[in-house]
Amino acid sequence: MALELTAARPDPALLDLPWRVPLEEWPEDILAALPRGISRHVVRFVRLSGRVLAIKEIKDDIARREYEMLRNLGRLHLPAVEPFAVVSGRVDRDGEPLDACLVTRHLQFSLPYRALYSQSLRKGTATRLIDALAVLLVRLHLAGFWWGDVSLSNTLFRRDAGAFAAYLVDAETGELRERLSDGQREHDLDIARVNIAGELMDLEAGGLLQEERDPVEVSERIVTRYRELWATLTDEETIDDSERWRVDDRIRRLNAVGFDVDELEITTDIDGTSIRLQPKVVDAGHHSRRLLRLTGLDVRENQARRLLNDLDAFTAGTGRQGDDEEIVAHDWLNRIYEPVTRRVPRELTGKLEPAEVFHEVLEHRWYLAERAQHDIPIEEAIDDYVASVLPAKPDERAVLGVDTAEMPVIDLRPGR
Repeated sequence: MALELTAARPDPALLDLPWRVPLEEWPEDILAALPRGISRHVVRFVRLSGRVLAIKEIKDDIARREYEMLRNLGRLHLPAVEPFAVVSGRVDRDGEPLDACLVTRHLQFSLPYRALYSQSLRKGTATRLIDALAVLLVRLHLAGFWWGDVSLSNTLFRRDAGAFAAYLVDAETGELRERLSDGQREHDLDIARVNIAGELMDLEAGGLLQEERDPVEVSERIVTRYRELWATLTDEETIDDSERWRVDDRIRRLNAVGFDVDELEITTDIDGTSIRLQPKVVDAGHHSRRLLRLTGLDVRENQARRLLNDLDAFTAGTGRQGDDEEIVAHDWLNRIYEPVTRRVPRELTGKLEPAEVFHEVLEHRWYLAERAQHDIPIEEAIDDYVASVLPAKPDERAVLGVDTAEMPVIDLRPGR
C-alpha cells in the first residue's frame, strides 16, 4: 500500500513523520507537550514547519468525512479547528495496515476543559464554560449543523476578556443540513446536558470541580442559556405601531449578545396598528468586526467589546466625540493599546494573548485605583501587572507537562 496524503495545501515535511509506527508509540522527541483532552482515539501533537499540529488516529472513511466536514465549517466561518490533512494507506514495519490519521492545526492559546481545571480557577468557571458552549451550539445550529456528540470534551476554550470562547474540535458525528428541525436541536441539547453532567461529576470525583453546586444542576444551564439565546435571535415579536422605537431596541439587543442583523422581516397589520418583527439573517461577531474595521485588531467578541469600551472612554476623555471615529481609533491604538501590550517582556508573551493581557491590565488598574482611592496611570498598572501578576500565570500558548488525557476518568454517562 502506498502512503496517501490529502490536503488543500500539503506540506512535504509531513512525509518525514513516522507514519509506519502506531501513533501511541511515536517518539517523545518529535512530540509537542500540549494538554490533551479525553478522546476515544489516540491523539498526539507535533511541531512541524514552525506550526503545531494535532494528529488523531482514526478509520480512513471517518477521517476523510471529518476532514471535509471541518472544511465546510471553515467555509461557513464557524468556530472550529482547522483541518490540515488526512494521511491514509499506512502500514507498519511488518506490512500490517494501520488506521489513517486526521491532522488539524492546533488552536493557539486554547485549552481542553480538564486542563483549565488543573489550574487555579475562580469560582463560576463551570458556568462560564457552559455559557460559551451554549453560544457555540446556537451558532452551529443556526448554520444547520447537528453535532451529535456535544460535550466539554469535544470543545476547546480560549479566554475572552474574563469569559471563554468555545471551538468545536471533534466533528466526527456531525451532519450539515440546510435547516435543523426543533427535534434535532433538542436532541443535541439533551446529549449536551447528559455529557456535561458526567464530565462535571468526573471532575468532582477527582477533587477538581471548584463549585459547590450539584453537577447535574450546573449541566442544566446549557439548556437554559441555549433557549434564551435562541429565542433572542429567532423569535418573532409583535409590537404596537406607536412603539416603532422597539425595532431599533431589538437590533440593539441582538448586538448586545454579539450578533449582527443583516435583514429584518417587518410585516404590518392591514389597519397599521401593529408590526410583526423577525430577524431573518443573524451573524456573530458584531463587536469584533467593528474593532477590526476601526483598528485592524482581530480578537474575540468579549475582548473586542472590552477594547471598544476603552476606546469610547479614550474618546470621551480626550473630548473627541465629534471627530472621525477611525482617526480617534488609530490614535487610541498608537497611544494606549500598543504601548501597553509592548511592555510585556518577551519571555512572558506566551502567557496570554495581547488582547487578553490588555483586558487584565484594565482590571488590574481598577483594583489598584480602588485600593489607592485615586486614578492610576495605565503605564503604572501595566508595570505592576507584569511584575506581580503575569509571571505566575501558566503559559497558555503551550502548557507544558500537563497531559489531561492521563488524569483519572470516571465515566458516569448512561450506557458508557
